[in-house]
Amino acid sequence: MSLRALTFLVVGATFALYIYIAIKARARTTSEFYVAGTGVHPILNGMATGADWMSAASFISMAGLIAFKGYDASVYLMGWTGGYVLLAMLLAPYLRKYGKYTVPEFIGDRYYSKGARLVAIVCLVVASLTYVIGQMKGIGVAFSRFLEVPFQVGLVAGMAIVFIYAVLGGMKGITYTQIAQYCVLIFAYTVPAVFISLHLTGNPVPQLGLGSTLADGSGTYLLDKLDLISTDLGFAAYTSQKMSTLDIFLLTLSLMIGTAGLPHVITRFFTVPKVKDARSSAGWALVFIAILYTTAPAVGAMAYLNLMHTTQPGVIGSVNGNLEYSARPEWFKKWEGTGLLKFEDKNGDGRIQYYNEKNKAFAAKAAGFGWKGNEMIKVDNDIMVLANPEIAGLPNWVVALVAAGGIAAALSTAAGLLLAISSAVSHDLLKGVFMPDITEKQELLYSRVAMGGAIIVAGYLGLNPPGFAAQVVALAFGLAASSIFPALMMGIFSRRVNNTGAICGMMAGLTSTLVYIFWFKGWLFIKSTAMLPDTADNWLLGISPQSFGAVGALINFAVALTVSSMTKPVPEHIRAMVEDIRIPSGARSAVDH
Repeated sequence: MSLRALTFLVVGATFALYIYIAIKARARTTSEFYVAGTGVHPILNGMATGADWMSAASFISMAGLIAFKGYDASVYLMGWTGGYVLLAMLLAPYLRKYGKYTVPEFIGDRYYSKGARLVAIVCLVVASLTYVIGQMKGIGVAFSRFLEVPFQVGLVAGMAIVFIYAVLGGMKGITYTQIAQYCVLIFAYTVPAVFISLHLTGNPVPQLGLGSTLADGSGTYLLDKLDLISTDLGFAAYTSQKMSTLDIFLLTLSLMIGTAGLPHVITRFFTVPKVKDARSSAGWALVFIAILYTTAPAVGAMAYLNLMHTTQPGVIGSVNGNLEYSARPEWFKKWEGTGLLKFEDKNGDGRIQYYNEKNKAFAAKAAGFGWKGNEMIKVDNDIMVLANPEIAGLPNWVVALVAAGGIAAALSTAAGLLLAISSAVSHDLLKGVFMPDITEKQELLYSRVAMGGAIIVAGYLGLNPPGFAAQVVALAFGLAASSIFPALMMGIFSRRVNNTGAICGMMAGLTSTLVYIFWFKGWLFIKSTAMLPDTADNWLLGISPQSFGAVGALINFAVALTVSSMTKPVPEHIRAMVEDIRIPSGARSAVDH
């Protein structure tokens, strides 16, 4: 069976499964639509949370980052997993104890202000829309290659599938669909990793294969080989640190607190029956996430090794000890058709020279070979995981499985994000502010209409993403870190922060981060002549746009605390509510006596 036919079969079967689950678990009340009726078992919720969390950025893009950035990409592993520890320890149990549907609802009640709730809605929608753009990019990448359709067509197909099972099933349908999607994506991620690790190192466990010697009998460690290839081509060593220490620290912090502030993740902890289950659910989610996250470094490193130095005869040649492609392999030609991989034969020799032309010493050496510059003019990070099985020559069924896994990862997170957006519009904006008297049936209808609108907007923005999936997602984490996380933390652990302080803090954090991102990246795809080049030389103190969320969070905290100290104190009943969230009433009575 051809790869295209097999991919249609595998992906079609998974789509049929998702839609069947959505129909069987259709939400019929607002409680089922928003929080799955708060009846999901902690282990199942942990699995659904893992799928919700492990987006296209984790499945498709993170290993691509590791492949091309090496050591520096470890910040994504540390930040995204470390954020779950913060979430489990500092937020999930307390928010579940409060028992409301959404993050803006908690912020509106805690800060006794519809204005605070409105600002929280804006923060949530901006962060979630930015995040969902990355998912749409992942869907388009997977469809465009394996179903051999244009990127735009693939994106629209993904939107249609999300629309069917998310609008129909709500949180209840999404939860049980995400459990199935987790099984698909984790199987699709680990199976090729096992094959490739076994082929390259003789070790079937990818996590161990990363630190093993190559199976070619040379006795060379895999990472040493990557360092050698990188330096031979004029790049820095694969395992060396390239980013500044300050930028690494701030990016890790931004990803951690952004994780703890993302509404679609927090909402998952409202779906379990008890407060204890919320903490347990977070622990199980971390276990399920760790399976992929501990495999990702091996996948990225091995994908890069296969790309640079595959063992297929005739694909890679050697000119004076320097690597170059002697011909375009078949997988290369197929990915060229997507527009995500391009080369230009600058010297007309029919070969592809790939090296760091910015390295002056190596560029001079390359000129001696008759090379006219780096000919690999585009390698989109997002292709590495999807192309890896083809590069390694794995069977078609493995390639089709990876395509289904990548699509599952993007769809699962997109559904969670879109539900968070629709809940903010229908429950927080309409029911909570403008139309408090609508019936449950009307609210459910508005929720579905809002989700449909969110899908259309997200798809439109996904057609022109401002970067590869993980990069766009990192920007979303920065926005959540600078706006939502501080408001939640101060709402739970500080009785001094009032409504005015919280509103000013959220606006200051969000605005400062948006301005910084716009200055270097553009925003909503508006390109300004005033924008500075997105390079470390132009960044403030070497802080990248992806890392600025941590600075925005500090601004949020500082503004909120300062304004609160200068305005009216928090009412006594709100101070009592904060105490009740953190300390069970029985325990407080025991302490008082």
